[in-house]
Amino acid sequence: MFNFLKDKLKAAISRVTERTKEEIEKPITIEPATSVTEKITEEKIEKPETTELKKSLFKKIQEKVTLKTIKKEKFEELFSEIEIALLENNVAQEVVERIKKQLAEDLVDNPIKRNEISSIIKKSFKTALDDILGSEKIDLLALIKKKEKKPYIILVIGYNGVGKSITIAKIANYLKNKNLKVILAAGDTFRAAGSSQLAEYAKQIEVPVIKGKLGADSCSIIYDAVNSAKSKEYDVVLGDTAGRLHSNENLLNELKKIVRVNNPDLSILVLDSMTGSDVVNQSEEFGKAVKIDSVVLTKADAY
Repeated sequence: MFNFLKDKLKAAISRVTERTKEEIEKPITIEPATSVTEKITEEKIEKPETTELKKSLFKKIQEKVTLKTIKKEKFEELFSEIEIALLENNVAQEVVERIKKQLAEDLVDNPIKRNEISSIIKKSFKTALDDILGSEKIDLLALIKKKEKKPYIILVIGYNGVGKSITIAKIANYLKNKNLKVILAAGDTFRAAGSSQLAEYAKQIEVPVIKGKLGADSCSIIYDAVNSAKSKEYDVVLGDTAGRLHSNENLLNELKKIVRVNNPDLSILVLDSMTGSDVVNQSEEFGKAVKIDSVVLTKADAY
């Protein structure tokens, strides 16, 4: 989905850039007049500072005649192509409006050079997306090392099939390679392959895992993993949970219990990038049930 959207946007931005360039006058080449006296003394060598001054003046004049502003009416017409590309790829209307607002601020009634249109549009997109997603980054290693009383507890939540188990395995492997002792808690006991899947990943990356029988209490399994980590001086506990719909009140209540009993230091919500704009609703509903500290988007490389 992301690659397809990227291609569509690239094509739309390219068309908008060309149409905007058409609105800007072609640069006028201004040649310095050659007087009769100059022709007679053409072999005379000019001083360097005089030559540079002439170039500077001509450059400034040329810049003035290659600049033009885009009016609001024209902007509305140009943005329609970008808007269609975004909406066709299930981008939320609020996000489209935020991008439009940023583009308008950067383009409307501002002098623009022909060769800067594309870069301005791309910069506007980046600014808008940074504002929407937030620029705060989590230094996980620093957070783990900062906590004096071990272990550092990470809880991973989300829907079925979003990639929670593989995300846990990747984080665990990363932390292990940073010389931290990690233990996993297979809290997904509602799915037949839930515990065995995480156990297989744990075997591959050579980290221990605490698991229970099918239907066992997830909260207790994570609690046991935390106690095991304390007794064996492990640095980090990574707790998996059963996939649940944000609309399932019973499962959300169970999630609240897990958080209340185990008091995680970091709660990570895993979301499927292919879901589209509905991830906004998912994250909001999960956020109402428990505190979300971080989000992982999986399958971002899928078509």
